[in-house]
Amino acid sequence: MALSPPRRPGALRDRHGRGMRGPAVLAGPHGAPRQRTSRDRFDDLVLAVVTDIESRWERHLGLVEYAVEDAPQVPDDWDSGTVPLSSLVRGSGSRPTRLVVFRRPIEHRSDSRSDLEAMVLTVVVEQVAELLGIDPEVVDPRVGGGDE
Repeated sequence: MALSPPRRPGALRDRHGRGMRGPAVLAGPHGAPRQRTSRDRFDDLVLAVVTDIESRWERHLGLVEYAVEDAPQVPDDWDSGTVPLSSLVRGSGSRPTRLVVFRRPIEHRSDSRSDLEAMVLTVVVEQVAELLGIDPEVVDPRVGGGDE
């Protein structure tokens, strides 16, 4: 019977020669993971779309707060068959307009990263168009109006 060489104390296993794996490798400062979560990537995607639109329409938009939430709070007596992808609450007085994008319903309807990017763009552009009272194609020409 062959004996394996003694392991040195504290050595971690690397069974298949692929390098170290697992949470110990991924942990960053204060135990936070170094890899970005899907929530972080979604937030970045929404921020990129909002920044692009805001840079072109900020003069017309006024004060708008943008937010991302996981899912909408749908009442028990909700009679619509679909879950909303976003919410637009117009501001009044000193209260700003609030545009909320719901992450989970959008991710659920997207099959790929490009679908997700297109859906986030469409949702934000449609809400901004609603706020401004213009067609979505005017806000961003990448959003087509063929699905009406």
